[in-house]
Amino acid sequence: MSQARRLVLGTSLSIGGSHTTVWRHPRYWSDASINIDYFVSAARKAEEGKLDFVFVGDSLYVNDHTAPHLINRLEPLTLLSVVAGATSRIGLVGTLSTTYHEPFHVARLFGSLDHVSRGRAGWNVVTTALPGTAENFSRDRHLEHDQRYKVATEFLDVVKGLWDSWEEDAFLRDKNTGVYFDSSKLHTLNYKGEHFSVRGPLSMERTPQGRPVIVQAGSSDAGKDFAARHAEIVFTHQNSIEESKRFYHDIKERAAKLGRNPNELLVLPGISTIVADSAEQSQQKQGEIDALIDIGEALKELERYFDANAIARIDLDEQLTPHLDGLLTDGYKAETDRIAQLVRKESLTLRGLALRMSTRAGHNPFVGSAEHVADAIQKWYEAEAADGFIVSSGPIVPEGLHHFVEQVVPILQSRGLYHTDYRAETLRGQLGLPVPPNRYTQVTT
Repeated sequence: MSQARRLVLGTSLSIGGSHTTVWRHPRYWSDASINIDYFVSAARKAEEGKLDFVFVGDSLYVNDHTAPHLINRLEPLTLLSVVAGATSRIGLVGTLSTTYHEPFHVARLFGSLDHVSRGRAGWNVVTTALPGTAENFSRDRHLEHDQRYKVATEFLDVVKGLWDSWEEDAFLRDKNTGVYFDSSKLHTLNYKGEHFSVRGPLSMERTPQGRPVIVQAGSSDAGKDFAARHAEIVFTHQNSIEESKRFYHDIKERAAKLGRNPNELLVLPGISTIVADSAEQSQQKQGEIDALIDIGEALKELERYFDANAIARIDLDEQLTPHLDGLLTDGYKAETDRIAQLVRKESLTLRGLALRMSTRAGHNPFVGSAEHVADAIQKWYEAEAADGFIVSSGPIVPEGLHHFVEQVVPILQSRGLYHTDYRAETLRGQLGLPVPPNRYTQVTT
C-alpha cells in the first residue's frame, strides 16, 4: 500500500552540468570526475543531510570535443560499489545503457549492487543518445530513437524476469538435511524474443528490494511511454514551473492509463542551486562562474545536440532558425525539441545559443538565499510540478552540495516538508515504493 506523498531529494554526483569550463574555478576540484575521494565525501555529505539517493551518470562515447567532466570519468557501478561500503543508508542510482549491454549482465550487476548495499540500488535506464557509441561496440550503425526504446522495453522485461529467478525463501541452507535450496522455487526464464534470447536463471538469490528501483530520464513521447510503463523515478529537466506541471500530469496520466498507481512514479526535475546569504551574493557567484565561459568550449557542448559539420558552416552571429532542420540530430530528442523552440522564440544566433546553453542564464529559480531556494522547492512541490528534485552537486564542486545540505535542507525540515531521519533500510522503503511481487509466487486466498 502506497504511503502519503512525500518530498524526495536526491543529488547528482555527475559533475559539470552544461558548463564546460567551470573546472577552472579556483575552488573547484578539477579532478573530481575521476577522484573516488570526491564521490565518497559527497555521498557522505548527502547522507548527513538525509538525502534519499545519489545519482551517477555515464557516457560510452567521447572525442576531443567532449566536455572535460565527461571525457574522463569512472564507470558507475564500480564507483557506487565503493560508495556503498562508505555509506549505510543513502540510495545508490547508477546509469547503464540498454542499447549497448546485455540483459543478463545488467541483471547481475544491479542485483549485486543491491545485495552489496543491502537494498539501496537503483538503475537509471538509458538508451544512449550519441550515435558515435556504435563504433565502440562493433556496431555498423546506431539505432534510431524510437527503435532504441522498443529494444529497451524488451531488455527491461528480460531483466525483470531474471530478477524473479528465485522466490524469496528459495535458499534453505539447511546443514542438517544438506538441502541448500528448494528447487521448486527456482524458475528458468527461457526467453526468446525479437532482440534477445536468454535462458537464465540468474546466478544469485532475489535482492533485498525484490528488484532495484527503476529510474528513467526520457522526455520524448517514446521516453514518456516507456517511463509510464516501467519507471519508478522519472528524472527530467524543465525550464519553468508551468512546463514542469504539464510534464508531471502528462506522465502521471500515462501511468494511470496503464493501470499503475501514479503515486508510485516519482517525477524529479534536475536542478542546479547556488546558495548564498543574499540574492546579490548568489548572483555574484553566478557571475564568477559565467565569466569562465569560453565560446569555443560552449560550441563544443552544442555538438551533443547538433551535427558538428553543420555547426562549422554557420557564422557565430548568424540567425539559427533557417538552419535548424539540418542541425538537429536524433539523439537527445526531447532536449533538441526544446532547443529548437527556444531558438525560434528568441531568434537566437549560434553564439547566443551556445552561451545560453552554457549559462542557463535567466532560467534558474533555484539561485538565491537558502530561504529563496527552499521557497522555490516548496512552491514547485505543492503545485504538483514535482515530487521532489535531483540537486546538482555543483556548480562548484564540492561546495555546492555542502551549501545545500547545510543551509537549505534544515529549512525544509523545519517546515515539515522533509524528513529528519531515514525511514527505512532500503531505497524502496525510503521512497514509499512497494516491493514488486515475484511473478512466480503462488498467491492463496
